[in-house]
Amino acid sequence: MLLVIVLLVVAGLALATQAGVALIERAYPPRGRMVDVAGARLHVVELGPRDATGPPVVLLHGASSNVCLMQRPLGERIAANRRVILIDRPGHGWSTRERVGDSTAAAQSRMIVEALTALGVDRAIVVAHSWAGSLGLRMALDEPDRIVGLVLLAPVAYPWRGGAGRYNRLVSTPLIGPLLAHTITLPLGWLVAASGARGVFAPQPMPEDFVADSQTPLLLRPREFIANARDLVTLKQAVSAQAPRYAEIKLPISIISGDVDKTVSTAIHSRPLAATAPNAKLTVLPGVGHMVQYAAPDLVLSEIETMADWMVRKTATAE
Repeated sequence: MLLVIVLLVVAGLALATQAGVALIERAYPPRGRMVDVAGARLHVVELGPRDATGPPVVLLHGASSNVCLMQRPLGERIAANRRVILIDRPGHGWSTRERVGDSTAAAQSRMIVEALTALGVDRAIVVAHSWAGSLGLRMALDEPDRIVGLVLLAPVAYPWRGGAGRYNRLVSTPLIGPLLAHTITLPLGWLVAASGARGVFAPQPMPEDFVADSQTPLLLRPREFIANARDLVTLKQAVSAQAPRYAEIKLPISIISGDVDKTVSTAIHSRPLAATAPNAKLTVLPGVGHMVQYAAPDLVLSEIETMADWMVRKTATAE
């Protein structure tokens, strides 16, 4: 009898999850186009004039998010005079990925560079937040000729003490992970989404209606939740492998971090990176947490413009 009750509860949660996914996807449909690359279909949102002078700006979001996290505070403003390309990382938002194992910066770097090639982008300024800091750095290591420079916002760059959280490890486990993702993740996630977002913003207040405006509920879909968990679980080993090479990056790097970031420690990541990469500049914002693009968008835009102007001067000198 107990087994029957358990099975009925699990079946009910699975049906509720399916219904919830349908409602979420109806509420937050894709707003860009799909670009096919090896191993994935990437959702790309383009803003601004395609023929704008200067390099395009590529905006890459971190974990537990999608293009909206960069479009709202930055993309729409940059697009006033520059071509902007926002990409849902493989497995996130409306992007898919064929292999769950393509969770590392190395794999996603290859996919994103392939997408940029398909879009006709030879070189770009890459602006990356949090998890995607490791991705931007990997792109600079693997494809330095494709990158004008990096603007890294509260970036992950180095290994840290501890792991990625017990629940992420469980969701990344075969059989158990899909069972959890298809039953309890969506209802539980719905209950804690707002409080979790407030914690990431702290000590800054979370913008009103942020959860809806950022389309955060898309994360609660099973396939995206599993992909996100896998990204987090494999992150530490991935940055451990690439961190010894950061001195090879000769591109200009602007790093902007908050001194009270409780999500990605500035002392562990941003400061060592600034001391290692030869052309890196670090700006530490007092009293600012993890969501730098919301706390200091004017500064981020200024750093992008400085980098674009640097490229123009360099090109003129070469000619």
